Amino acid sequence: MAIKNGDFVEVAFTGMTKEEHVIFDTTDVAVAKQNGFFEQSATYKPRIICIGQSQINEGVDDALIGKEPGEETEADIPPEKGFGKKNPKLLQLVSTSIFKKEKIMPQVGLQVSIDGQMGIIKTVTGGRTIVDFNHPLSGKMLHYKIKPIRVVTGLTEKTKALLEGFRMPPESVSVDEEKNAAVKMKQELPNEFLEMIGKKIKELIPELKEVNFTS
Repeated sequence: MAIKNGDFVEVAFTGMTKEEHVIFDTTDVAVAKQNGFFEQSATYKPRIICIGQSQINEGVDDALIGKEPGEETEADIPPEKGFGKKNPKLLQLVSTSIFKKEKIMPQVGLQVSIDGQMGIIKTVTGGRTIVDFNHPLSGKMLHYKIKPIRVVTGLTEKTKALLEGFRMPPESVSVDEEKNAAVKMKQELPNEFLEMIGKKIKELIPELKEVNFTS
């Protein structure tokens, strides 16, 4: 059955920049190791995403719609459906003295954090440094190799996948016969935040009646 908007799909993929062929994301551990960005703390395995939520990016969702599970595809993704176009306002002039106070020698290409924002130094001229706070892949045409493995139908698996997609991996998830989800979180979180997350889960999994959190 063809994949459609709102489906939960387990996907394997590799993403690279189209022009430079630099791989920046993959679900394949061998690819990560071969291309020099393997991280011991990262998990390399197919991901479950909800089509239409841009959990990888909008372009990947578009490429999957209409495909059958097991049907491998490749897609070129423009900046507006990837990591966005370059925003000139996010190129900022910063006094070089700020870096020197922190005992940092500003160099072109160095990644820095200023007021909690990550940026990359683009130029260093005298006492002034230009820092680009755009996403490193903004403005770039991307190329993805994608394989949809299966459409996920289980409510428990869908709920867990959404929480992991929100970067909130749960301790456990169960769904009873009345379709009420019980989610045990690894740490205590504000009730207002959990209510918002629960509302979003029910929006994306309308079969669920309630989502109850404990920690």
